[in-house]
Amino acid sequence: MQSLLPANVSPCRRILRLFVVALLSAQLLGCSSPPIATPPPPATRGPTATPSPCPTVTSTPAEQPTATYTLTPIGQVVQTEHTPTATPRPTTAREPTGTAQPTVSLANTNPLTGLAVEDAVRLERRPVAIKISNYPAVVRPQAGLSHADVVFEHEAEAHLTRFTAIFYGEDAQKVGAVRSARLIDLEIPAMFRAFFAFSGASPGVVRRIKESDFADRVLSPDPNWNTEGFKRIPQAGRAYEHTLFTDTDVLWKIAEKKGWNTRQELGGWVFAADPPDGGQPAARLSLVYHPQYASTEYTYDPGMGGYRRSVFGEPHTDELTGEQLVADNVAVLYANHVATDIVEDITGPQPLYSIEIQLWGEGPMQLFRDGRMYEGVWVRPYHQDLVRFVDRRGKPIPLKPGHTWIQLVPLNFEIEVEE
Repeated sequence: MQSLLPANVSPCRRILRLFVVALLSAQLLGCSSPPIATPPPPATRGPTATPSPCPTVTSTPAEQPTATYTLTPIGQVVQTEHTPTATPRPTTAREPTGTAQPTVSLANTNPLTGLAVEDAVRLERRPVAIKISNYPAVVRPQAGLSHADVVFEHEAEAHLTRFTAIFYGEDAQKVGAVRSARLIDLEIPAMFRAFFAFSGASPGVVRRIKESDFADRVLSPDPNWNTEGFKRIPQAGRAYEHTLFTDTDVLWKIAEKKGWNTRQELGGWVFAADPPDGGQPAARLSLVYHPQYASTEYTYDPGMGGYRRSVFGEPHTDELTGEQLVADNVAVLYANHVATDIVEDITGPQPLYSIEIQLWGEGPMQLFRDGRMYEGVWVRPYHQDLVRFVDRRGKPIPLKPGHTWIQLVPLNFEIEVEE
């Protein structure tokens, strides 16, 4: 039978089109077939669904971009163009696969920073992911962020942002304020093989965490969890919910007692002291999640060799050091954001719903290091894979040894980059 598809159609698209043709033929012949699920639209502010008495989130295909990226001149708004394709969420935990290269070969080198640690015993423990508040402004400066190997900033309901910080190579005697988890925290602890410390969550998110593959590695002061390791430290001007803190040394002692502290395979990131060829000058970048509530800026400091972090133009500091936070790498990852029916907040005039950030499959990204911007693709094919950064040919883009901040943004998000 002669093919009805053009010769230049890719194998994947040929298979998809043949499936559609077969499905339509079956319908015309009177055969029964299951309905085709339609991916939900990107999240918008305000409710997009009516909450059920027992809200749930149904896994849905994610709209993920293919490699059709366009460079935008520096000094203008950067918006990554994309062609959406359907990518189902991986639900089976697997070992990292693909073309990831070993990060390091030295036993005392931290695979999350590319830096040597004074005591290699630190690397025998399991990383810990800690949920940290970033709103309202009274929670800043937070404690301990300068000691985190990796920090994720992500959008929450009402376009506020919150952090998930990964601690591994360094200790912090005070971390917080610790706040409640979100749906993205089904992904971050899993990819770092971490145990997770947080302060509760909405019922829908709690149910998902209890069903996760790290459900037995959770610390939270709420009932029905392992409640050790947290302390209330009242501070003038701060509401009660912003006064919960923890200590990484205490958390790792708890993890040791529970048998969690075994060395994890964390390969996948590649580091290089010298910046790769190419890229474009990028002395400053600005990400406005919300013009009133959440705006982040990074300014490159040649003397420091990193990007100084600010919030609404004011230096973002660490309470422990009093110094401005500096990122050796800033990675902006574009991912599908989907509104769910999980209610996060009912105190306002309208309920606010949880957002599912679909950090699986692949998507466009920009990596900023050494005052330059490199465009590429983030890749995470399986649930326990560490998200990787590659160029358009699939070759790893090396990170600068040091601390990395990862900014998760919607697919249509615009950032401003200046030379």
